[in-house]
Amino acid sequence: MEIGELIDNFELLDDWEDKYRYIIDLGTKLEPLEDNFYQDEWKVRGCQSQVWLVPEKKGEILSFRGDSDAAIVKGIMFIVLTAFSGKTPDEIKKVDISDIFSRLGLHEHLSPSRRNGLTAMTEKILHYADAF
Repeated sequence: MEIGELIDNFELLDDWEDKYRYIIDLGTKLEPLEDNFYQDEWKVRGCQSQVWLVPEKKGEILSFRGDSDAAIVKGIMFIVLTAFSGKTPDEIKKVDISDIFSRLGLHEHLSPSRRNGLTAMTEKILHYADAF
């Protein structure tokens, strides 16, 4: 799935409850991580829920996998990973995740702690992009 498709899908949903259910459904699409990734090394700090984020590099392309112990956060993570995965580090640095969440109609519905978690996930991804 690509961000454009997600935006189109969200535009079909009329109210926040429908969007909320769709976010949770998106989270079920995340593939589980192997047990060895549920460690502090892969944990995202600054999230209210437990969140793990793992980079994968193939040539110049970075992709990301992740998981969380909270259903809504897994859905948010699916959107974030869709926005950032399959790109070069330079392309990753140009992604405006705030704009994407605004276009999805989600930014105004995220609690401050969820926004902090979104920022923490984004910063971790940018850290990996800088490292590679």
